[in-house]
Order: sequence, then C-alpha cells, then structure tokens
Amino acid sequence: MSCTEPSAMEGGGSDGQAGEVKALAQPPNSISVRSRVGPWWNVPLHRKKWTRQILKDVSFHIESGQIMGILGNSGSGKTTLLDAISGRLGHKDSFFGEVYVNGRHLKKEQFRDCFSYVPQNDALLSFLTIQESLTYTALLALQKCSNSVIKKKVDAVMAELSLSHIADKIIGSRIFVGISGGERRRVSIAAQLLQDPKVMLLDEPTTGLDCLTANQIVSLLSELAHKDRIVIITIHQPRSELFRLFDKIAIMSFGEMVFCGSPMEMITFFSNCGYSCPEQSNPFDFYVDLTSVDTRSKERELETYSRVQVITSAYKNSEIFSRVLEAIERTRCMKDRPPIPFKNRDSPGAFSKLWILFRRITRNFSRDKMGIIMRLLQNLLFGLFVAFFLLRLRTDVREGAVQDRMGLIYQCVSAPPYTGLLNAVALFPPLRAISDQESKDGLYKKWQMLLAYILHFLPFSVISVAIFSIFIYWTVGLYPDVFRFGIFFAVVFACHVIGELLTLVMLGVVQNPNIVQSGVVLLNSAGVVVGTGLVRTIEEMPPPFKILSYLTFQKYSSEILVVNEFYGLSFTCGGVNSSTINSACIFSHGTQFIDKTFPGALSRFTMDFLLLYAFVPVLAVIAILSFKIREKLISRQ
Repeated sequence: MSCTEPSAMEGGGSDGQAGEVKALAQPPNSISVRSRVGPWWNVPLHRKKWTRQILKDVSFHIESGQIMGILGNSGSGKTTLLDAISGRLGHKDSFFGEVYVNGRHLKKEQFRDCFSYVPQNDALLSFLTIQESLTYTALLALQKCSNSVIKKKVDAVMAELSLSHIADKIIGSRIFVGISGGERRRVSIAAQLLQDPKVMLLDEPTTGLDCLTANQIVSLLSELAHKDRIVIITIHQPRSELFRLFDKIAIMSFGEMVFCGSPMEMITFFSNCGYSCPEQSNPFDFYVDLTSVDTRSKERELETYSRVQVITSAYKNSEIFSRVLEAIERTRCMKDRPPIPFKNRDSPGAFSKLWILFRRITRNFSRDKMGIIMRLLQNLLFGLFVAFFLLRLRTDVREGAVQDRMGLIYQCVSAPPYTGLLNAVALFPPLRAISDQESKDGLYKKWQMLLAYILHFLPFSVISVAIFSIFIYWTVGLYPDVFRFGIFFAVVFACHVIGELLTLVMLGVVQNPNIVQSGVVLLNSAGVVVGTGLVRTIEEMPPPFKILSYLTFQKYSSEILVVNEFYGLSFTCGGVNSSTINSACIFSHGTQFIDKTFPGALSRFTMDFLLLYAFVPVLAVIAILSFKIREKLISRQ
C-alpha cells in the first residue's frame, strides 16, 4: 500500500551502515467498507447492508530521503490510504493488502511502532508552553532516559523545527491568543519527531493555514525527509511553488491511484495522454481537476468518470508503473534485508505515566486563573443565593421550619451534581481529544488520562464543597453540631463528585459534550424526583418507581441529610413548645417528621452513608470501562 526504498538512515544498523526504509503493498491492495442502507429509524432498510470499495489496487514505492504528496479531491481516498499505511483502519473496513518496510512484511501490531502519524487537527493543551508540551510528551515516550537527555532531545527537536525562539510561549486556543496556526502544526510535528521516526505520515498538514505558512510547513517537511526519513503527506490545493519540493506525487480519484511518480514524470505522462498543462496554470490544480469526477449531473459524472478511467488505465500500462512494480518485487526479494526501523521508545511504567499525566493536567489548568476561581467558588455562589433567600432557619412550624429545611436539603442534594457536571464538560473534552491521539501513538491508555483527571479534580472538589458547606451550614442555622456538619459536608461532597463522575462516564461513550450535558441533567433530575421522596414520598410511589429509587444516589443522600438535620430537633408552634391540635403543628420533634416521611431512615443511617459512597468507586470503575471501550472503538475508526 505504501512503499519506500534504500538509502542511509540514522540508526539503520549497529555499525552505522546504510539501511533501507521500504513500505509497499502488493495487489490486490483494496479496502471495502460495509454500511447500512438506511437510518436506524427505518428498520427494514437499516437491516440491509451494502459493501462499497473505497480503495482499489493501490501500489507505490518511495525511498528514504524522499517526500511524497498525495493529491485528490474530497472523497478520493487520500486519508484512507494514510490510515491503511499506518494501520489505523476501522473494524468495518476490510483491508486486502500488505505493507512492507525494508522488504519485510509489517505485522499489524508493528504499525504503531514504525510510523508516526500527524492528524489534520492539532491536539494540544492550551495553557502549556511549547517546551512544556514537548517535554511531557518526551517523558511519556522516553521516561527511562535521564532528565538531561530528555531536555537535550526537546531542545534539538525545537531547533530543528525553528521553535526555540518561542519555546516559552503559551500554545493558546480559540478563546485566548497563543501561538499561530503554523507554529501549532510545527509543535504537533515536533511531538512525533521526539521518537525519531523514520516514516512520517501527515494528513492535510496545511489545512487552515495561509499560503505563506503552508509553503513553509511543506518546505520544513521536505527538509525533514532529506534527513534520511520518509515523509508522506496528503495535501489540498498546494501552490505551484511547491512543485519541485516533492520527490513524488500521487494523484487519487475514487479510491484509485491515477498517477504516482516524480513531478517531471507527471508533466510528461499527462502530456502524452493529451492533457498538457496550460502556461501560467498551477499543475497541481489542473491535474487534480482533470482527474476529478463531476457529480453535478448524470451526464457530467459519466463523462468525467470515463476520462478518469482512461487516464488510470494509461498509467497502469505505462513504464512508470512498471518500474514501481519492479522496485516492489526487487525489495521483497532482497537477500540482505535491513531491520525494520522502529521508533525510539523506552516507555515508563503505568504508575509513572499516571504521575506524568497528573502533573501535566495540573500544570495546564493551574494557569487558568479564572477557571480555578470559578471551580473553587461556584458552589459558594449558589450558597449565597440560597442563604439570601432563606436568611435564617426558624424552629416555629407555622413559620416554615420544616418546609424551609426540606427545601434546603432538596437544593443540597440536587445542585452539587450540576456543578460537577459543569466542571467535567468544560475541562475534560480537551483532555479526551489529546488522549485519543496519544493513545493511538501508544504513549498511554485512555483510562490513564481519565484516572489522572479524577485525581486532579478531587482536591478542588474538597475545597469547593468545604467553602460552600462552611458558609451555608452556619449561616442559615442548621443543627449546631460539628459532627453533624461533617456529615453534611461528606454528603454534599459525594453528590458533587458523583455528578462529575457520571459526566465522565457519558463522555467516554458520547462524543458531543452538549448531548452529555443534557443527558446528565435529565438523569439527575429524574433521580431527584424518584429518589429523594421530596416530590412524592417513596411509600406512595408505584412499585416500579420505588424499585428505581434504590438505584439513585439521591435516595441515600436525602435520607442522610434529613436524619442529620431533624434528629433531636424540637419545634415550636406559635411560640409554644407543644403538639397542639392545630393541623399545622403536627410535629413537635424532628423524629416524628422522620418517622412519618422517611420511615426506617433512622435505622438505615449508616447503611445509607455506605451505599452513597459506594457510588463513587462504582462510577469511577464504569468510567474507566467506558474509556476502555472508547479506546477500542477509536482504534478501529
């Protein structure tokens, strides 16, 4: 599927002799994918599947020290070809072909250790500097090296990609200004160069860049290729100035390779086919347009498709393609085959990776001053509103002593999960994006990033909930007891953490954070209605809802807070401490309210507390499992 040929390489052999880097695919080299005929709501059509071929009979050969550009219109198969070369095809794709490096057949598990892949979208943490970002990547890949060796490696890579003068600049994001788009691209490339790959694959490295910056990126990649590497890139609408930078150019259309050869061979080939490039025209644009299929009408589609097939057939019968096949066969039959040039990697252990990820997350978020303030004070802001609304709790039943306390308990059970949700939705998606990329590179597992984030947010949750609890508990006048304050804090903290963990579970299986946010809000709202007994007592609920209430953390948290506040509390009625015949004064003691509204809650207090905190490790494990599933799904996409 992709190929490469001899030349000297760094580390090609133990004594520094010349080595080869070859990657090639022998026909039939095709990829097909099975798709559903109709959407999920159309059951008859959804059950039917059809198979379409998205890559067909693609073979090429490229030597070490060369750069190849893959051109073609959207949907021509450029990215699919890179995915096939790098071993990143999805489980729905059927790949019939082989990849050879130095004449050696590459096994599927070796792809990741042989090729470096730079995707179209940069996955970088916004608040890190360039040097910090590259240093943490080096630690994850080469941690068994000493710190001085890693520093030298990072400095050398930054110098090679002209990043040394901006090493201390923050990467930035769309929200705040950082480095430019071209500099972000160079950082992504630098992250791959840290492992000294001999074959680099880049998907649309010039996307979103201005013409000057795009040219600079391609020039840089050409220089990297000429340092005994192979560089293969897909590129959209390159300028004519880049014509001579490419050693080989491949043009694809409808999953077929219409041409593959040197730039001058391309000019000669198309001229011989009767399609000479007009003067003052960009040859790249001209030949891509020439080999594209126009689908605006059936007539145009048939006409242009026939033209593409004629050109493809001419290429398959040309001497250029014959030389490609000869080179492929020659390298496959080599007697003295150099070893496969795997990337340099001396990866640390699982706990070391977890510690590095924790440090990187903490360093990244520590620079977001406004974010830190909001995370610490968001619960307090809610508490200020509640305290202003309630002012001071009373003990007179007729003045709302019971109702006010139950309303406060309702808010303390339902609101903290929302603040946990907001934290996870705001902070974790960027970490998820970078873990999707780095886990494909084999730096770590996705669940390790998740676990590092959980360890990171727990201290913030403790402080935030502690500030809220201290303020609300003593300001509104809940039961004045230090031990009971501790119980109150523990319950609110559990609700806050459970809300964040539940969000992480859904972020593992749902890509869109907005959908996750809506889903968690609905789940929390349903749990409050079914579990707390504050909307309708659990005893009066229909049996199905009563059973569901045992699966909600709100049931246990609300019962604990009710017992914690009402047990031992005495009420008055119009200033008289008695249980009069007045219907509004049916409770003179909090225990009476507990027995009537939450029967058996006193005897279940300890068990409720244990069950509430059981949700924390259970959800953490489910979240890890969801990201393990995500890792398998992403690796197959």
